[in-house]
Amino acid sequence: MTTRPFGRTGLQVSNLVFGGGFVGGILLHADDDTRRTAMRRALEGGINWIDTAASYGQGQSEEVLGWLLQEVERKPYISTKVGLDLDRLDDIAGQVEESLHASLARLRMESVDLFQLHNPIAPETGGTALSVAHVLGKGGAADALDRMRDQGLARHIGFTALGEAAPIREVIDSGRFESAQVYYNLINPTAARPLPAGWSGHDFSGVLDACRAKGVAVMNIRVFAAGVLATDVRHGREIVVTEGSEMAQEEARARAVFDRLGDRHGTRAQTAIRFSLANPDVSCVVIGLAELAHLEEALAGAEKGPLPDDAIAELNDLYDTEFGRL
Repeated sequence: MTTRPFGRTGLQVSNLVFGGGFVGGILLHADDDTRRTAMRRALEGGINWIDTAASYGQGQSEEVLGWLLQEVERKPYISTKVGLDLDRLDDIAGQVEESLHASLARLRMESVDLFQLHNPIAPETGGTALSVAHVLGKGGAADALDRMRDQGLARHIGFTALGEAAPIREVIDSGRFESAQVYYNLINPTAARPLPAGWSGHDFSGVLDACRAKGVAVMNIRVFAAGVLATDVRHGREIVVTEGSEMAQEEARARAVFDRLGDRHGTRAQTAIRFSLANPDVSCVVIGLAELAHLEEALAGAEKGPLPDDAIAELNDLYDTEFGRL
């Protein structure tokens, strides 16, 4: 598997990153032998990064990784995340430090390669989202993550670029973070390209441009749109994390994409991966896995390389009419 530069960090990351989250769930829901096989096969296939979070299975994902990592000789890069409790924003630094120490204990590590803020970014703090002031202001999340990096507990810091585009871009433009987890896929390409007036889905306009300008690494998340792009089979763990995107609408958009592209570029999951790899601003694609066959499918998709220009042109025709709606 080929690698790409990870923004301005100097790291080289494999095209695919093994995601340890809930939706794919292989680290959370599979038996130990399956978890062990998935880890070893991912590393054999050239994957050199595993992404997890304190919230995935209430720490279970990190705990599983903790013992799996003891069994492999070649250690991958590891990233994890902290989600701030908005009822305790008077002690952001304490929350961040407590969370990272707990994550390191579960991972059985002394430091992680990347430590990320997990909260969405919004104009105002509320729900689970943080305002720019709570991220970039004095005593905010960026200061707290900087402190963990200064202490040698994390080599690099990043954030999850969910929420609203304007404040997300403001956080990127600050230069405080070295990576961003960016929502970008076959049915919502807004982070990378302008879309027609009247677009009804969530709009992440300008996010990839901002990342490129600041040398911020792009970890492409939700490449399968919680599984909608990969298959018509629903497992009950699908979670829509964007506004204006109900499950029925996501499914209709996926049908429009594959009615146009068919299976000329591999399976649906492989086509989704290859779409992301066709964008040079993407540093890596984070994939969720539910079973071992999904890993083999993803590895084969990465091997096929980026989608060709003619496929991208067909997709652009769909986007210009919002999948035929406009």
